[in-house]
Amino acid sequence: MRDVDSTPHRTGAWVFALLLASCAPALQQQPREANTEVPKAFPKPSETESSALVEWSDFFSDPNLTELIDTALRNNQELNIVSLEIGIAQNEVTAATGEYLPRLDFRVGAGLEKVGEHTSQGVSDEAHDVPEHLQNYTFGFFASWEIDVWKKLRNATKAATLRYLASIEGKNFMVTRLVAEIANSYYELLALDNQLQVLEQNIEIQENAMKVVKLQKEAAKVTELAVQRFEAEVLKNQSKRYTIQQEIIETENRINFLVGRFPQPVARSTSEFVTMVPKAVQAGLPSQLLENRPDVKRASLELAAAELDVEVAKARFYPSLEIHGGIGYQSYEIGKLIATPQSLLYDIAAHIVAPIFNRNALTAAYYSANAQQMQAVFEYERTILSAYTEAANQISMIENLKSSYELRSQEVAKLEQAVSTSSGLFRSARADYMEVLLTRRDALESKMELIETKKRQMSAVVQLYQALGGGWRTTQPTDASARADGAETPPPPG
Repeated sequence: MRDVDSTPHRTGAWVFALLLASCAPALQQQPREANTEVPKAFPKPSETESSALVEWSDFFSDPNLTELIDTALRNNQELNIVSLEIGIAQNEVTAATGEYLPRLDFRVGAGLEKVGEHTSQGVSDEAHDVPEHLQNYTFGFFASWEIDVWKKLRNATKAATLRYLASIEGKNFMVTRLVAEIANSYYELLALDNQLQVLEQNIEIQENAMKVVKLQKEAAKVTELAVQRFEAEVLKNQSKRYTIQQEIIETENRINFLVGRFPQPVARSTSEFVTMVPKAVQAGLPSQLLENRPDVKRASLELAAAELDVEVAKARFYPSLEIHGGIGYQSYEIGKLIATPQSLLYDIAAHIVAPIFNRNALTAAYYSANAQQMQAVFEYERTILSAYTEAANQISMIENLKSSYELRSQEVAKLEQAVSTSSGLFRSARADYMEVLLTRRDALESKMELIETKKRQMSAVVQLYQALGGGWRTTQPTDASARADGAETPPPPG
């Protein structure tokens, strides 16, 4: 009876085992698309055109402020660090691209070998008069290439490209924060200057009032208590003057730090602060935040990269096809090294490799990529929600501060009249000195609060501009931007 050839059965068994080993495990949680829906309009309807499209150089009209921003975009150390990180991300794209291209090496080698005499190789060499100390010289070209059947390498390159683009958006987001921080600090500095001026004027008025009180004490119209209360009020405001002066120094130094220079006086237009009119900001549509805000665009790119990471991790379970080949010369005598065809060598081989045992590491990496993808989904949704909330808050704040400023202006006007009235009544002995003192104190506080409200108005405009995604667009890139964006964005490989 003739035996049945079992070779096809063994081959089929190996193929089945290979396919079985290539199956990726089921995910612990199924991925889902991010929810990018936003309300159709902000609570206060606005024009469809968004002020985020306006460049910062056109949005801010104060030349001193624009000069500070322009200098900061060139010299800010943190921004320059981020710009270099973009270059690092670009290098990672280049490295990933090289992974799926054929690899070609040139090798040159020399060696010496002696085998034991009491071995099969030693006996054979002795029988054929092979030298005991056998030299070996080799040179040639050797290539290897992993055929990217499952797009594992190409998807990894696409993920690196998306993270490179995300790093650019991260830099743009930092530019928006830097522009807003400098503008806010600048307006705070102007507010402190005006508060110091108001305080100086008030101290001068109070000192004159104190002289009047002293004269009235000499005339026995008031007691020593009135003099002491006025002196205490003057001393309190003189002390507050040094507090404001320190705040001015700290604010100047904060601006200088952001600009990237050592402490020095900051040029500013202090006298124009009181008459400043907050710039009208068009909020546009909430859906425009997805395109205008760099942090939202960065989160979107990070999510796309995370999705590709899952595909890469899954492809590692599949068989990989590798091709190896080489051509060169090899000889045990250097004088015969380039003898052709006697010393010529060449080889070519193909390998199919699939993981069978110890797949725990691949499974763990697959599950981790899946979890990181879900994190990216939630991060993207959180960023969108945060962007809309920030914009809605600032829109509301601008409206409320406008009404608050109008009422505080009326309050200041009334209290200035009250100061004049109380002073006249005090001179005619128809009002107590405490009424004069308290009225002046209220008038000073109301002026301080009016300046503070003006500062908050200007800051709210800046914050809304940032919340809408404004501040990073520019037609004339700074030196730092040119260094970061000088190279063309590598397109994702197909």
